[in-house]
Amino acid sequence: MPDVRNVLVPEGLAGERIDAAVARLFGVSRTKAAELAASGQILVDGRPVGKSERVHAGSQVEVSLPTPDEIPTVEVIAEPVPGMRVIHDDDDIVVVDKPVGVAAHPSVGWSGPTVLGGLAAAGYRISTSGASERQGIVSRLDVGTSGLMVVCKSEYAYSVLKRAFKERTVDKTYHALVQGLPDPLQGTIDAPIGRHPGHDYKFAVMDSGKPAITHYELIEAYRHASLLEVHLETGRTHQIRVHMAALKHPCVGDPLYGADPTLGARLGLERQWLHAMGLGFVHPGSGEYVHFESTYPQDLQQALDRLDGMR
Repeated sequence: MPDVRNVLVPEGLAGERIDAAVARLFGVSRTKAAELAASGQILVDGRPVGKSERVHAGSQVEVSLPTPDEIPTVEVIAEPVPGMRVIHDDDDIVVVDKPVGVAAHPSVGWSGPTVLGGLAAAGYRISTSGASERQGIVSRLDVGTSGLMVVCKSEYAYSVLKRAFKERTVDKTYHALVQGLPDPLQGTIDAPIGRHPGHDYKFAVMDSGKPAITHYELIEAYRHASLLEVHLETGRTHQIRVHMAALKHPCVGDPLYGADPTLGARLGLERQWLHAMGLGFVHPGSGEYVHFESTYPQDLQQALDRLDGMR
């Protein structure tokens, strides 16, 4: 028998898609919530709704949840991650340089390596705060983005850094290679980002999205592309990729957001040219400001070297 639950939508979830709201209200994955909506298992004010319908504060949501044995389990599996470097480690935090192709934590549908799995394999003990499959994670990088991530080892560090990311006091610096030459060469993109209405795996600038602010500055101009330093105030999914695409300067090697695949191929890229270069914040243990820096991985450096040869 399914487990039927009823709840009123709180103010904080007003305007969210029903799949996102159900995921947060009932602790299921967003994919599972979408499946429930598609099969008519989600009612809003007594009527079945599609996964993309927006909810309103005070509406009654009724969900027929699957029984526990029907819900796939997600757990951290200790597995070494080749190429993942630990660049800082203390009693409160561990900072890693994540390779491309590695997820921050396990999730339904992902069978590849994870940062948490790599740390577990190396003997690191991580904070138990957060959902069981993403303990200690306060901010994530996409699977296709390389660079710096911080993972919390103590409960106190988790609470402090989680709040710091939410309050935008963490300095996040990326380097991005984008097509063409942005005009102006230095600027700020302040445009809300939401889930693309036609593609669940894609995001877009849209009025109904969440606030997103990106600052960029030209580092070097090449014949076909520009290397930018990017600072994020917010941390929306795919934020840099979405914002640069909105300016008609998508990240090189990112056909999902409109990049020319022939340029990416000429540069030997199999993913978007985007790297988390710097991470700075007030250390939760010492109270002092700390800053960590990364270097370009081989595939991104090789792409720049090839661009140099095209001048």
